[in-house]
Parts: sequence; structure tokens; C-alpha cells
Amino acid sequence: MATAPAKLILCGEHAVVYGRPAIALPLTDLRATATVTPAPAGSGPLIRAPDLGGQWRVTECPNEPLSALVLKIVEQFHIPTDIEITIHSAIPIASGMGSGAAIATAIVRELLAVGGQTVPTATIAELVYESERGYHGTPSGIDNTVVAFEQPIWFQRRPSLPPLIEPVTIGTPLTLVIGDSGVRSPTRLPVGAVRERWQAEPERYEALFDHVGEIVTAARTVLAQGDVAALGPLLDANHALLCEIGVSSAELNRLTDAARAAGALGAKLAGAGWGGVMVALTTPDQATTIAAALRTAGAVQTFITTIAATVDAA
Repeated sequence: MATAPAKLILCGEHAVVYGRPAIALPLTDLRATATVTPAPAGSGPLIRAPDLGGQWRVTECPNEPLSALVLKIVEQFHIPTDIEITIHSAIPIASGMGSGAAIATAIVRELLAVGGQTVPTATIAELVYESERGYHGTPSGIDNTVVAFEQPIWFQRRPSLPPLIEPVTIGTPLTLVIGDSGVRSPTRLPVGAVRERWQAEPERYEALFDHVGEIVTAARTVLAQGDVAALGPLLDANHALLCEIGVSSAELNRLTDAARAAGALGAKLAGAGWGGVMVALTTPDQATTIAAALRTAGAVQTFITTIAATVDAA
């Protein structure tokens, strides 16, 4: 069995599509799994996805993103094809937590293990990115990267160059409370809407993206310093900009307001928006109180997680 974590964009979503940086975190205690077992000779690969409500023969749905990923892996790495791939995920779907990237990464890892293949993590991230394109159209590339590398990262697209990917130093552990709005919104919809607005008002949206980029840069500094109190207002400011960009919702605003009222240091939507999840930064002793406040405000589920301090890569 192979696994892969959920992810959370701490700050920088949407602007990251337009060349500004973003900081993303792996949620290592919330994972997707993939298991491969032998199948009858000549049957070909079968995907079983009980959490997604179905199963299908890969060759009968070759254009489905996971099917296309499996076909590419078995051909490129000479993996046996008479197999059953069972996937499970504890990650809410279409929620901004990288469920698709986690499932795809777990599948790639398991197939490579079955074939006795070892490849660089960057190669896994690239393979998963192709699957992400099938689901999201023009994803930033951040989900597949943070899920594959399983470490906090700074991610920035660059014209005509590979993305800039650097480790992010976390100076002191972060306690986060994630609230699920219960509204499912495929990433491609808000991403596409923002692109239309950017095309209609490029100067306005470029300025908004610049402000987001400034917040991300400041967040990287306070994370390295372990200044949790200073991080909270930056998250609040990022949420305000995401509201102006047009990707928040009544449900997400209600949850972020409830988190702040319950004592959160800061709160924002996390992911593409229009639904999915939000995140609140808190102290460890306030986490359960904030989680309860989020459920009272309409969250269908909450998660409390800790992001461990890291060793400075320098």
C-alpha cells in the first residue's frame, strides 16, 4: 500500500497561477491510499474507488484522468497490466485539500513499487501534474508538488523556466483548525472565473495579485522566525484579498468570522474557493474551542492538525 498526504495552501492561492509565490503545507495525518492486487490474466487494469462511489475498467475510460495516469505509468515503466487498484481517501473531495493530487500520487507510488521502479520525487510530481490538468484545466502545479515532496514549500511559476520550489522553514509548530463548508466546488470553476476577470480588468487584478505576493513574502519571514502572532493578521489580509478577487462565499466568510470570534489568530479560505475549506491559525489550547465554533457556524466537519517545526534547509 502506498499513501500520500492532503495539502493546504497557507497563503497565495489564485495569485500563484499568475506568477506570484504561494506557501503550501502537507497535512501528513490526512491521507489517500492506493493498493494494487493481481487480477485475472487478460483482464487489464481495474480501478476500485469506493469512496468515490464506483469502479471502472481503465481501458474502457481511457480519457478519465486517473485512467490516463495508470495507462501512462504501466506503459512507461513496464508495469504488469492485469491488476486491480483500490483507492481510499480520508480527504474531502473538491475541498481545496488536494484530494485529487493525493490519490494520483498514491497510485503512482504504488504502481512504481509493484514494478520495482525508483524515480526522483520530482518525476512523480510531474506525472501527477498531468492528471491534475485533466481535472482542473490549468492548475498552478502547487498541489502535486507539495503532496509529492511532503514538506512545506515555497512555489512560484516562472516564464519559460521550471517553477521555483524551495523548502519553507517553520520556526515553531503551527496549530491549524480546518473547517469544511460542505460546499463542493471543482477547482476549474473559480480558476476559470478569475481568468475571465483578469482578462477583462488586467491592471486591477495584477495589483491584487501583487498584494497577495507581498503577503506571502511576509508570511515566509514570520514563519522562519516562529512569530505565530504576526502570521495571523497576514492570513486575515490574504482572505480579504481573496474576497476582492471574487472567490470566497457566504459560507466561507461565516466560518472565518466564527473562527476569529472564537479566538483564532487569523483565518482565511484555503484553496480555490466558492466552497471547500477554510483554515484558522490558533494556539494549541484554543483549537477545540475554535473547532466547536466552526461546527456551530455550519462546518460539516473540522480537522485539527499540527505543522511541525522544520530544520532550516540552509
